[in-house]
Amino acid sequence: MIERHHSRGECRSSNGFGCPEKESKGSAIWREIKGLLWVLVAVLLFHTFVAKPFYIPSESMMPTLLKGDRLVVSKYPYGWSWVSPSFHVFPHWQGRLFGKTPERGDIVIVTPPGQSDDYIKRVIGLPGDTIEVRGGRLVINGKPVKSERRPPVMVPVDINVPCGIEFSGFQVRAADGNAYCRLPIVRETLPNGVSYDTIDLGQSAGDDYGPVKVPADHLFLMGDNRDRSADSRFDLGPPENGLGGPVPWENIGGRAEFITFSLDGTSELLNPFSWFEALRSGRAGTSLRAHKD
Repeated sequence: MIERHHSRGECRSSNGFGCPEKESKGSAIWREIKGLLWVLVAVLLFHTFVAKPFYIPSESMMPTLLKGDRLVVSKYPYGWSWVSPSFHVFPHWQGRLFGKTPERGDIVIVTPPGQSDDYIKRVIGLPGDTIEVRGGRLVINGKPVKSERRPPVMVPVDINVPCGIEFSGFQVRAADGNAYCRLPIVRETLPNGVSYDTIDLGQSAGDDYGPVKVPADHLFLMGDNRDRSADSRFDLGPPENGLGGPVPWENIGGRAEFITFSLDGTSELLNPFSWFEALRSGRAGTSLRAHKD
């Protein structure tokens, strides 16, 4: 039994074990800090080795991905490299741990050589392939990739997809009274059977390229919005800000898996109600894994 003398704050124990020590304020704060640090370490490890969220900041992967989409990117399908940590803190080294080559048609995040920003593109060419673009049509190993003109896609106009200067002349007003970006579509089918839609806006700087042979342990990447994508067809750095040709496979940070949610750009940080109002319907849960016809 423990007795406390209230007038003096003293504690006497009848069982001889003494009184429990009161934790100091400093010790309590340090205990909370350590707990938060362990949570932070766990999150960083998860983002490095398992999966992380990714935000689509541009139109380069339209119509598959829209600016404002939030994705899950898995880190383990191709093994790990210096780009695996979210902040790219590892020294640069060649190769991958438990490395596996991506498949044609995979959507991946990539860090351009010598840079720290992450791009998102589609795997088109594998090591040993010869890649060429003729009049806007993709050619792999001397054979034109199967392409099929499809009905235009109607993308609702919003703050994140304003259908502005990048798509000048493609905005229409539909029967429902709403504005849409009416974009011409060409469906490509790669040699392994993976199909996906691309946007073909007409003649552009990347419509004639190569031929270029993809070196060992490199990949050739392109965006689905072929006329508005800074990818392997374009030089590194300004003004083109491309990938500078085939990229080393250790620069691949992971594979895009699915869309978690998508925002139209109207949300306000301090207004939680606006978060729900800004959600685009029909995009959450969309799989981004390569689809074979």
